[in-house]
Amino acid sequence: MPHAHQVACESLAVSVGLIIVALIYTRGWLRARRLDSNTNGAWRVVTFLLGLFLIWTAIGSPVGGLDHTLLTAHMIKHLLLMTLAPPLILLGAPLELFSLGLPRRSVLLLGRLFNFSPVQQFARTLTHPAVCWLGSASILVGWHVPNVFMLGCQSEILHALQQASFLVTGILFWVPVVKSRPLASKGSEWSLLLYLFLATLPCDILSGFLVFCDRVVYPFRFPERLFGLTALEDQQCAGALMWTCVTLVYLVAAALITARLLSPQRLQEHSIPQPDPAGSAGAMAQQTVEVS
Repeated sequence: MPHAHQVACESLAVSVGLIIVALIYTRGWLRARRLDSNTNGAWRVVTFLLGLFLIWTAIGSPVGGLDHTLLTAHMIKHLLLMTLAPPLILLGAPLELFSLGLPRRSVLLLGRLFNFSPVQQFARTLTHPAVCWLGSASILVGWHVPNVFMLGCQSEILHALQQASFLVTGILFWVPVVKSRPLASKGSEWSLLLYLFLATLPCDILSGFLVFCDRVVYPFRFPERLFGLTALEDQQCAGALMWTCVTLVYLVAAALITARLLSPQRLQEHSIPQPDPAGSAGAMAQQTVEVS
């Protein structure tokens, strides 16, 4: 368990880092707003900042300190980093607007980097739905193996790696859903529903095991009665929270996708050419330079 001074330092570092990200993004949004107010509405900056706030809640707030005490607190952190914050971050168009908020030299460097063919190929591979699904499922299952979980509790480096992997794989998981294009074929868009359904399976298996198991899976971490909960009750609460939250969020996402697919406007949107997602960051960087 980390010392209070160490937790306070980590919380301060996370808070400062997120504030800097928020300021750069907001600067980029204001510049983009002047260029096109129709596609850069206030909802984008609101969703992005809300996503950052959820990340701060998971890592920089007192909830992060309880992660070493309650399995329920760990599960809240897990859900914030993998399930709730990532789609909000992606809805804010972070790459495009963040690049607009950076200094001109940084934008030039990023533009050259993202226009490099191997980088674009790597981005396409990394954001392929199969890779996104496997990465998210592997991180979820791997970190909750009891022995691995125990190592994450005992080592601050592994604990930080755990949190980072939750957030990164969470963002990658939501990329195919949030960034899906109207240009995509009907079959590939409908396959997103299967993608979301399959994603519930590892979560349901893990949460069901925690809820119905008659023994404490992580006894090394929760040996005492805390906040009125026994270790077993805390485990069951954590499992039920994960089961309910993940199912609800994925159902909402699936309902929104279905509504879009069944909308009369879909055929018209399907005929509009869309840019290559892998090259969008480089194109935005070039546009930023021209505006500057």
